[in-house]
Amino acid sequence: MHPDHPIIDLHTHSTASDGQYAPSEVAARAARVGTVAWALTDHDTVAGLVAAASAARDLGIRFVPGIELSALLDEREVHVLGHFIDPVHPELRAFEDKLADHRRGRVRRIVDLLAQNGVSVTEAAIVACSGGKTIGRPHVARAMVEAGAVSTVKEAFDRYLGDGRPAYVGRFRLTAEDAAAMIRRAGGVATLAHPGPSKIHPRELTRLGALGFDGVEADHPDHPREQAEKFREAAAAGTRRRYTKRFLHTLEDIAGNLRSALRPGE
Repeated sequence: MHPDHPIIDLHTHSTASDGQYAPSEVAARAARVGTVAWALTDHDTVAGLVAAASAARDLGIRFVPGIELSALLDEREVHVLGHFIDPVHPELRAFEDKLADHRRGRVRRIVDLLAQNGVSVTEAAIVACSGGKTIGRPHVARAMVEAGAVSTVKEAFDRYLGDGRPAYVGRFRLTAEDAAAMIRRAGGVATLAHPGPSKIHPRELTRLGALGFDGVEADHPDHPREQAEKFREAAAAGTRRRYTKRFLHTLEDIAGNLRSALRPGE
């Protein structure tokens, strides 16, 4: 397939986090639809980047190493995309190890709380349900379904695992500012992912620029056209204000720069 305009996809996931396909298969699927530049941005991990880079090189795709960090902004969960990061940056590796340790401890605590509430499920069963991915509450819920403790994943959350329920254990969170700073120290640019679902208003972009963000993902399947345009306008306005001069691009700006680099003279 050879589209009229080169496809550049800067927000994808693999089995290294919550994606359906291995990094090499994501690359192959991207190539089949005519993608010329592609970023792998798995949640809170750089584990798939080496394999992704190798597959992209073999397929002739420009690869952009990335990550998507979960963070908190005023008690709201936001996701922070990092592009052009160093895949082996020691701080990112150390963060990933710290997060993995925290998640293992969190799962153990959830198992203990479930036992106190009459629900028997093992860590081994939860790991099996994760399929080798980063372990989280959805995997606990699936293990509970398989053990016959609940009928559905929704029931597991409603009765036990959801916020305020008897087996709820909060997870480790970076602040949005710390997430952006870590991405920048790893050589990347920090972009606010899908701000609409995160309840971020376009007028908040100026503040995010001051916190170290470089851009915003304006176009997203969860953003109606009018909302996407408001984020683009807010980003453009931010670049005109002296105190946010380096903010803001959109992912479309990054794609445009990549496209120019890939097709010089056009």
